[in-house]
Amino acid sequence: MVRPEIRTSPAGADPVRPSAGELGSGSAPASDPDPDPDAKRRALDEFATFLNPQKVRLLKASGLDIVEGRREGVWVWDLDGRRFLDCFSSAGSFNVGRRNPRIVKAAHDALDRLDNGNFLLCSREKAALAAKLAEITPAGLTCTMFGTGGGEAVDFALKLARGATGRTKIVSCVNGYHGHTGFALSAAGRDAFRAPFEPLMPGFVRVPFGDVAAAEAAIDAETAAMIVEPVQGEGGIIVSPPGYLQGLRSVCDRAGALLVLDEIQTGFGRTGRWFASEHFGVAPDIMTVAKSLGGSVTSLSAAIFTEELREFLLPNPFIHLSTFGGSDLACAIGLEVIALIEETGLVGHAEEMGALLRDGLDDLAGRHADVIAEVRGLGLMLGLRYREDSMGSRMSYNLARHGILAIFSGNEPSVTRLMPPLVITAAEVEYLLEALDAAMSDMVAGVGPADDGDQARAPQRPRRRPPRRDESSAPGR
Repeated sequence: MVRPEIRTSPAGADPVRPSAGELGSGSAPASDPDPDPDAKRRALDEFATFLNPQKVRLLKASGLDIVEGRREGVWVWDLDGRRFLDCFSSAGSFNVGRRNPRIVKAAHDALDRLDNGNFLLCSREKAALAAKLAEITPAGLTCTMFGTGGGEAVDFALKLARGATGRTKIVSCVNGYHGHTGFALSAAGRDAFRAPFEPLMPGFVRVPFGDVAAAEAAIDAETAAMIVEPVQGEGGIIVSPPGYLQGLRSVCDRAGALLVLDEIQTGFGRTGRWFASEHFGVAPDIMTVAKSLGGSVTSLSAAIFTEELREFLLPNPFIHLSTFGGSDLACAIGLEVIALIEETGLVGHAEEMGALLRDGLDDLAGRHADVIAEVRGLGLMLGLRYREDSMGSRMSYNLARHGILAIFSGNEPSVTRLMPPLVITAAEVEYLLEALDAAMSDMVAGVGPADDGDQARAPQRPRRRPPRRDESSAPGR
């Protein structure tokens, strides 16, 4: 099987440094929106009643019972009036900032002339975005299948791997994360996600991340593909060690298996390159992307793969379908997202701001050695590993008190993820570092969730279905 060559993305070496205005970020507006605590209370009560009361309780315990109101650049406002610098970015979904004016305008323009489109027909917007993805992704990845979310992209990638190779075995990594749908969940590296739904898809095995020898022992003549994140996000911002991805590429080549890189969190400039694989000089057979491709205003994902693999799809072009995957509206927005990243030099800006933040975090690690065990990551995908697991949730609480929205890793609670929008400015990086410093001092001093009625109270699950609107207004009610 012919493997794709390495190609550096066109904006990877872009020397242009954008202004805050060009990025759609800059200093937070002078006037905050008027607080509406009653609206927040209603929203939390309704969320607990009609969605999940335990989620509300857990978020309250971490000081993260935030109900988002206004969103702008790197900032988000709680309905109660508090302002936060968003360092979670919905796991890397807001690379171009929250409600970037250029993306919002593109969405309005698209709505003026488009709708979702008929998924069975050919689409100008879908074709244009697929062509653009072929241009900016590693060489050889020239074909695309669109979806709505990351799990859907991973599902297709693994279906394609099985179909194209005629093999069934899929190898993934311990603590890896690829979504919660069928194939994606089967590849999940955390037992707690899989166990309640087993038996899942057969033929999935997991090996330790970073261990080429373990992967080589697992990848055999029955293996269709190995799927791996260049940087494990939910796993705790763990960067592929030197030689690891290159080793996997060689192992897969020898076994005739495919290499699938999950760049759903790492893509579109997050690590200071268009795609994290560029740091390692490795081109996959299939790459999955999602999250930030939607520009914070729509849902869009894609699996990009080689023309050789597309041969499997030609006899039946309808073998995989998605009603809303790659809708005309979403693809129009995705095109503008990529154009914005290119034209503003956002990839280089992310590298520069990532280096600035990393230097500050290293300094904090020296001054808070009793708290921080390790700083790790690439670009603006950074993690702080603490000396105790409990510190992850305690830091989320204390950071929220200082105006920072940051969440610990789901598979590694001792790690706080720092993934702000790439449009962050040097002044906002300094704001974040000062808040981290203060939050660590507060945590060491014992500051934690207040054990009072408001903090401890969580809305209760309803005991019966509430009356419908027409019932409650009926005579006698």
